[in-house]
Amino acid sequence: MNTPAADPVSVIQGMYEAESRYLAAGGPGTASFATTLAPYFAYDVVLHQADSLPYGGTWHRHDGMARFFLAMSLAWERFDILEQRFLGVDGDTVVVHSRVGARARATGRELEFPIVQTIVVRDGRIASVRPFYWDTAAIAAACAEPAPAR
Repeated sequence: MNTPAADPVSVIQGMYEAESRYLAAGGPGTASFATTLAPYFAYDVVLHQADSLPYGGTWHRHDGMARFFLAMSLAWERFDILEQRFLGVDGDTVVVHSRVGARARATGRELEFPIVQTIVVRDGRIASVRPFYWDTAAIAAACAEPAPAR
């Protein structure tokens, strides 16, 4: 883990690498959030997800982040960052554009979509995350349980 004096981009890159290791190890229920990801997040971290997403809402602190990663793993069988660009840094605030390839667990539908995140790093840890999705309706539809056959 980077020291608190680490620059915000390095902290975020380290978290993305830890997230990959966490998911590769089996994610929630198999891998340890506390030892893999928690060191990258401030204890009072806040994650704001669009309410219309299957994992939507506001997630607080480490326990909320652990529940968020569980909700994400229930929604997605695969969630890969295909491309990532750091668009800007303003003090402790970083803007990141990612292109994601994902497969919904409930439906098997595959999507590629962009996400832009505004991430605030405080004292070497991620304090706040605000992701912006291009089309939350398409993501929610891909993750929705299929309608029963008639």
